[in-house]
Amino acid sequence: MRTLRLGVVAGTLSFRALFNWRHPAVYGPTLLGKSALQILFFALLGRYMHVADDRYFVVGNAIQASAMLGVFGMVMVLANERELGTLAGVLVSPANRLALFAGRALPVVAHGIFVAAFAFTVGWLLLDVPVDPGALPVLAAITALTALSCSMFGLALGSFALRLRDLWVGSNLAYYLMLLLCGAAVPLSALPRWLAAVSQVLPLTHGIEAARRVAAGARMSTVSGLLVTEAAVGLAYGVAGYTLLRLFEADGRRRAVLDTR
Repeated sequence: MRTLRLGVVAGTLSFRALFNWRHPAVYGPTLLGKSALQILFFALLGRYMHVADDRYFVVGNAIQASAMLGVFGMVMVLANERELGTLAGVLVSPANRLALFAGRALPVVAHGIFVAAFAFTVGWLLLDVPVDPGALPVLAAITALTALSCSMFGLALGSFALRLRDLWVGSNLAYYLMLLLCGAAVPLSALPRWLAAVSQVLPLTHGIEAARRVAAGARMSTVSGLLVTEAAVGLAYGVAGYTLLRLFEADGRRRAVLDTR
């Protein structure tokens, strides 16, 4: 219980202190407004290009909205430790490292679910997307799993904050590559084979496909394989991110440069 409490408290405090978009004037337009407009843009573009129906874009882009928190949120709560000069204090703490770093994903996942739910609601209401209300609890569970997977990807990306001075170029590139490759706006069948292969090892891809099938009327048991794959991808990135954080921390201690400047 002490370790769990450490993860929850430390994660919440770090998110409040280090997440740059927490102010309502920024949070609203950046996360909520952008996600809703992205759904409308791709849905209307899909109508014009006869690519797919509205449900395809509403479900895909709503779940993809959680990637903004997963990528930028995790990078902020890790990279800003260094930028604001508090990284050394974190690294000299005797606190359990797994709880310390994994706990930072909890607020990110919670906000990712909220943003995805908001975007889906806007698309559902404005575009009159036919989705069985009985499928909503299953869609919520898929969204939670996908948001967690994205946050683990963000953890792996954010771990390089202990080595790189500027991680924002890489964060933006990763986010838009996920938008392109994970099937949210562009069907995987339209991608070259090598890009479609890359999409299989990224978060979102399998979660979005599972959500679309459920929204179309499939049972959760028929998409269990996709969900297991999504969980495995997230776990792999989480292990990689935690391992890199510990390696970079150990190297910083060895060189007596805890803030890695």
